[in-house]
Amino acid sequence: MANPERLVTTVSTKGQVTLPSAIHKRREWDAGTRLLVEDTPEGVLLNPAPVFAETRPEDVFGSLPHRDRLKTLEEMDAGVLAEARRRGRLELP
Repeated sequence: MANPERLVTTVSTKGQVTLPSAIHKRREWDAGTRLLVEDTPEGVLLNPAPVFAETRPEDVFGSLPHRDRLKTLEEMDAGVLAEARRRGRLELP
């Protein structure tokens, strides 16, 4: 926004602020959108909160339980090939 609009809102007795419709429509912030609030030297900054918590691969690897023995690479390759054939995605010689 090169030339930001100067819109006015009021803080309620509960500390709530209603965003002007021009702002939340432009940002596509529908009712229920969670916002991160950051107090900066220039003012208050609002950003949409992430839907999911940030994770790293090592946080989730091995998180699903399994009962059977682990598959070998050859068994995994054979399973992928069988599924491709079943779906008709692989032409047989």
